[in-house]
Amino acid sequence: MSQNKAPFSHPGSRGITIAWALSAVVLLPLLGPWLAGRSLQPYLEFPPLSTGKVTHARFSWPLFISLTVVIVGLLSPCIVRVLRTNLRNLAANPSARTAHATVYQRPVVRRRFPWWGWLATGWTLCVWVLAWTRFDWMEAWQPHTFTPLWLGYIMVMNALTYRSAGHCLVINRPRYLLSLFPLSACFWWLFEYLNRFVQNWYYADAGTLTPWEYVLRATLPFATVLPAVLSTAEWLTAYPRLSAGLDAFVRIDVAGRRLWGWWLLSVASAGLFGIGLWPDYLFPLVWVAPLFVITALQLMHGESTIFSETACGDWRTLWVVALAALLCGWFWEMWNFYSLAHWEYAVPYVQGFTLFQMPLLGYAGYLPFGLECLAVADLCLARKFSGGVAYYRALEPGTDFAQRKPTVAER
Repeated sequence: MSQNKAPFSHPGSRGITIAWALSAVVLLPLLGPWLAGRSLQPYLEFPPLSTGKVTHARFSWPLFISLTVVIVGLLSPCIVRVLRTNLRNLAANPSARTAHATVYQRPVVRRRFPWWGWLATGWTLCVWVLAWTRFDWMEAWQPHTFTPLWLGYIMVMNALTYRSAGHCLVINRPRYLLSLFPLSACFWWLFEYLNRFVQNWYYADAGTLTPWEYVLRATLPFATVLPAVLSTAEWLTAYPRLSAGLDAFVRIDVAGRRLWGWWLLSVASAGLFGIGLWPDYLFPLVWVAPLFVITALQLMHGESTIFSETACGDWRTLWVVALAALLCGWFWEMWNFYSLAHWEYAVPYVQGFTLFQMPLLGYAGYLPFGLECLAVADLCLARKFSGGVAYYRALEPGTDFAQRKPTVAER
């Protein structure tokens, strides 16, 4: 993300990586049950009538505590770094309005909230009310509130970004934003496929739908995932305090990229192979294995990855995108809780404590999911995500983004 060039240096490289990544994610999970002599029909049927509430391993205090310690241990260094940097900046300059503002080499210029943002806010609030109520006249449309709700959310995030930074995807990069919708639908369908093997979530009354009804009802909301996460991430980049200090953090400069790529690909492939055989133990790999596959293939091809900036200690883009997915995750779970068409969870070992329908520790899965959203968008689209740190480095100090015309590559 630290360079503005295309993520792939020669034609066809991106297509090869996409083809190999898809092959690994689709075929390896089937290989395990097939070699074990199991029927593959439950994993391939459509609609997934066999996917429902299943009996997983019961709640385990030792595993719950162990996972909590691991999650806190992984996140603590970044959290402590951000807090200490903000406190140090505040102590050095108590009157500073924006700590660590030099991260983006430009002052924050706030504008009035745009009229279309108010319209989107009103729309979102109205659809929210309709999603959580059961009016008789709304009965036919009640199961279809998820997509309009998230379209409103995406527009609100873009309006907030415009107010804070003077630019947003809707205004400055509409083609990029629109391209995220079909990509997002395909992206989440892959996770629905992987869920066939672990069965950690299921949809209420999904078994009553015909195949075409299922495709339509599912694809439309699936298409909002990437636009929501990346629109939120772009908004969060307008607040340097959220990633203060992460521009000079731990350096991870990988030597022997091809060797590391093979090693990472082996780990990811083993995990994908095993999720159908030992779902109660390997279900977390659903959220990280595809990311490992993409990163491994990029390393093997000598291409940049979403982790490339960590070579110079810059973790800001990764941190902001992970936080964006966590924020979206909160709204996903909250809005799902009282909606008529909703999903429920059946997660082994950690189902004892829930926030809305989601097991409490399950929210940690949104953090790597955000990285996955970024990796897939950068891999599959010729244009990189512009909300990251690198985009702001192209600006001269004091430049007003709203007055700067986007290049062809950025559109």
